[in-house]
Amino acid sequence: MSDAEERRFLVDRMLGPLSRYLRFMGYDAESANAYSEGDKKEDTVLLKRAFREDRLLLTKDRELASRGKEQAVLILDEDVIAQVRQLAREGLIEPELRLTRCSICNMNLRRATGEEIEHTGYAPGKRDGLTFFWCPNCQKLYWLGSHGKNLEKRIKKGQKES
Repeated sequence: MSDAEERRFLVDRMLGPLSRYLRFMGYDAESANAYSEGDKKEDTVLLKRAFREDRLLLTKDRELASRGKEQAVLILDEDVIAQVRQLAREGLIEPELRLTRCSICNMNLRRATGEEIEHTGYAPGKRDGLTFFWCPNCQKLYWLGSHGKNLEKRIKKGQKES
């Protein structure tokens, strides 16, 4: 596993979609959305957690990024693909779809059992050539279908635009 794949992130609440993209790419990306809104100490809590857990804090807040020094990255763009491009340009990620983490809860996925696939109402009828993954926490089924392939294309296209 490369250094980039081992990198862990803490993503502020202004960057919710970015945390999901990072998870689709296999990165451990905790989201500040897990904290209750309105806490005036949230920035301090996020910084402490980033340092304690050796996570890189991704934020759109200039003051927070400044306080975080080398433990924080100021994200400049509003578009999630441009955000992915920025992180790739800075050598912080390898933009590639991996399907190793749950996009919802960040837990590691495992291969799905036949029973899990069968009992999931949204599993595709045609399953030839597909590999299925399961989140034991959310009980969500993943596979590289048309949605995943479109996501992969968006990520790759975004890198060509840099």
